[in-house]
Amino acid sequence: MFNTTAWNRLRYDVYAPIYDAVAERAFRRARREALGQVHWRPGMRVLLVGAGTGLDLPWLPRDIELHATDLSPAMTRRLERRAETLERDVAVEVMDAEALDFPDGHFDVVVMHLILAVMPDPARGLAEARRVLAEGGQLCVMDKFQSDERPASLGRRALNLITSAIATDITRQARPLLADAGFVIEADRPVMMGSLFRALLARKGNI
Repeated sequence: MFNTTAWNRLRYDVYAPIYDAVAERAFRRARREALGQVHWRPGMRVLLVGAGTGLDLPWLPRDIELHATDLSPAMTRRLERRAETLERDVAVEVMDAEALDFPDGHFDVVVMHLILAVMPDPARGLAEARRVLAEGGQLCVMDKFQSDERPASLGRRALNLITSAIATDITRQARPLLADAGFVIEADRPVMMGSLFRALLARKGNI
């Protein structure tokens, strides 16, 4: 499978200049609805994983401590410029979502928008998200998922050899991924293109 950390860093550096033109308007409502499911409190410590150019920033409360990471240096540079324009205080770092450089239990909320279907090993990424979450912490996910009811068909798996290399994996299932990682799903709703894109809110459970 042509989906590695090095390849993703390279391609998202290339995509960065046009990313907003493609993704800002298309995913605006889905981002807002996903973040609207979180139970926000003032002073929360929040981590955006795979934050890209910072398109989630307009929909986040201002009374939180905000951290953001992305694998692509080109993306994080644009994120920093967006944060400055919006007058948001955001700690931005280049970082692999599958190897987060944060202490255990450090965050109240972890946001993973449009990353689980991209990273090479989503189970490892979710394990890292769970590790850095405090007990009872919330995970906010918005991404494209196939049905949880059945595995991907042969044709879908064949097409995925192409889509996972240039864009995204189209065979991943939300509920099995989150449950296996030790999350308890509290909300799961379609937000775009029928039920292809879903917004899920989950809490860190006990394994």
